[in-house]
Amino acid sequence: MSSSEMKIVTVIGSGLIGRSWAMVFVSGGFRVKLYDNQPGHAAKAIAEMRKQLEELEDAHMLRGELTAMQQLALLSSHDDLSQALEGSFFVQECVFEQLEVKQCVFQDVEQLVGTDVILSSSTSCLVPSSVFSKVQNKSRCLVSHPVNPPYYVKLVELVPHPETAGAVIDTTHAIMTKVGQAPIRLKKEIDGFALNRVQAAIIAESWRLVQDGIISVKDIDLVMSEGLGMRYAFIGPMETMHLNAPKGLEDYMKNYGENIMRVLASFGPIPDFFGEGAKSIINEMCESIPSDQHHLSDRRERRDQLLMGLAKLKKDH
Repeated sequence: MSSSEMKIVTVIGSGLIGRSWAMVFVSGGFRVKLYDNQPGHAAKAIAEMRKQLEELEDAHMLRGELTAMQQLALLSSHDDLSQALEGSFFVQECVFEQLEVKQCVFQDVEQLVGTDVILSSSTSCLVPSSVFSKVQNKSRCLVSHPVNPPYYVKLVELVPHPETAGAVIDTTHAIMTKVGQAPIRLKKEIDGFALNRVQAAIIAESWRLVQDGIISVKDIDLVMSEGLGMRYAFIGPMETMHLNAPKGLEDYMKNYGENIMRVLASFGPIPDFFGEGAKSIINEMCESIPSDQHHLSDRRERRDQLLMGLAKLKKDH
C-alpha cells in the first residue's frame, strides 16, 4: 500500500477510548472518520474533542505539528458504517468490552472493506484469536491495546492473532510511531497481554498487604507514586535492576536473586476482591476519594493534568 493510500483511519466507537484514538490519529495528520451506531453520538463526540483540542492548544500541550483547527478539519462523524469505512486503510475498533459485540463489529466491517485493510481492536483483555474468530481473513487482524488515557500515556501493545502477517504488525508499529505513541510488540497472544499481567501482579500484592493489615490504602499507593513509580516513569524493572548493581543485571541477581525468590515464595493465594474483606479496603479508598461523580471527575482531571506534565517532561528529556 502506497503512502498516498494511507491517509484515512476509521475509529469505531465514540466513547472515551474512541475519542482519544481519534485525537491521537489526527495529531499525526491522518483523516479520521469517527463512527458510532447510536445516531448523533459521533457528532457529539467531535464537539467534545473540539473543546479538548482547543484547551490543549491554549496550554501548549497539543500533540503534533498541526493547529487545533487543522486537526479538527481532519475529523468527520458518521452514523453509517459503510460511509465511515469508505477509503480507510486502518480500522481501530473501540466498542465496549463484550466479546460478542466486537465479533459482530468485525464481521460487519470485513464485508465492507478491501482485503488489505488492517483491522485493529482496542480490547484490553480479550485475546485476538477470540476477537477475530469470525473474521475470514485473519492475517490482517491484531489488537492495538492503548493505556487509558491514550492521549497522555503513549504505550500501545500490539498483540498478533496466530495468523497475523508480520507486515501488518510492522505497518501498525510504523503508524503508531508516526502519531507519537510508543508501540511494543508481543510475539504471541497471552491472556492479559503484558501490561495487564504486570498490573495484575501489582494489584494482587497491594490488595494482600492491605487486607492482611500490613499497610493502609493510602500508604500502598505512596509505595508506587513516591517510590517505584518515580523510577518506572523513565526506566523499566529490567533496567532498574541492571543499574542497581555495580556490574549490572547478572551481578544484581547474584546479590538479590535468592531474596527475591524467598519473598515470592511468601506470597499468598489470589486475593478475594469481592468478599467481606474487600469492603473495608473499598471503604478506606472512598474515605480518601468519595466515589461520587464530582470527586471522581476532579481526580481524573488531576490525573490527566499530571500525566500531561509528565509527558512533556519525558519529551524534553
